[in-house]
Amino acid sequence: MADYAILSNENHYTVFQYDQYIIRFRAPYSLECYTDIKEWDHGYLVVMAKYRHNSDIEEDYIDLVPVLENLYMDADAFLKQIKEVRLKYDQH
Repeated sequence: MADYAILSNENHYTVFQYDQYIIRFRAPYSLECYTDIKEWDHGYLVVMAKYRHNSDIEEDYIDLVPVLENLYMDADAFLKQIKEVRLKYDQH
């Protein structure tokens, strides 16, 4: 089992993949793509993202803990295995 997860976006969803889990949740309507991951801290991501309404790349934040809890998952047990999050570069 890898110790990293993959972040991407498809249509209007953010996609977080780890092991056999693929978690999709609504992304901002104007999200084009994630361009960089600045920080990973046990479920909290600081990312750089490109949005249609802005020509510049913007810093954004993703908190996975509430998403996992809404799915009735043990967030701590799930997240403690993940040491790094990488971008899926083939997002189109």
